[in-house]
Amino acid sequence: MKKKRDPEMKGISRIDTKGTHGWYVRIYRAGRTYSKLYSDNKYGGTDKALEFAKKARKVAQEKLDSTIGTRSRRLVTHDKRNKSGIIGVSRTTKKTASGDVSLYYQVTWSPEKGKIKNRQWSVRKYGEEEAFRRAKEFRDSVMHEIYGEEYRQKVRERLAEKGVHMPDPDEVLPLGLREEL
Repeated sequence: MKKKRDPEMKGISRIDTKGTHGWYVRIYRAGRTYSKLYSDNKYGGTDKALEFAKKARKVAQEKLDSTIGTRSRRLVTHDKRNKSGIIGVSRTTKKTASGDVSLYYQVTWSPEKGKIKNRQWSVRKYGEEEAFRRAKEFRDSVMHEIYGEEYRQKVRERLAEKGVHMPDPDEVLPLGLREEL
């Protein structure tokens, strides 16, 4: 059975590397990461550094909640492990009971905390480009439903960093097709 983490330790991790020993506190709010290392040496040992880290995390959370507001879901717009170029869209194979291999594009998203959903488009049925296009467009629309315009703005910013222009889906997609997805 999986051991439950202590809620007081949320966002606190131990670092023990050459020359660095302490407790690292991370808090995520409004797309930003706030972090600080509480060194064993500076705070009088492992236990005292942990005490400081817990207190500091609590104070920082209260301060951030009062200035930024309550926590919203973190929006991830890039991941170096991603191969398709679009977060949440992957090219996947599935082996059927008969032994055939089915190739498809899968979109994965989380409509609410703790719930994961996915949908696939068959390469055999739609072809490589069309299956990928449908998956990208579906991912964009479902993320826009969850996060609003902030999602598209963050994606545009990320692509602009790479020198790529992302047109608005309404510019390229006929409205009838969007309802079909």
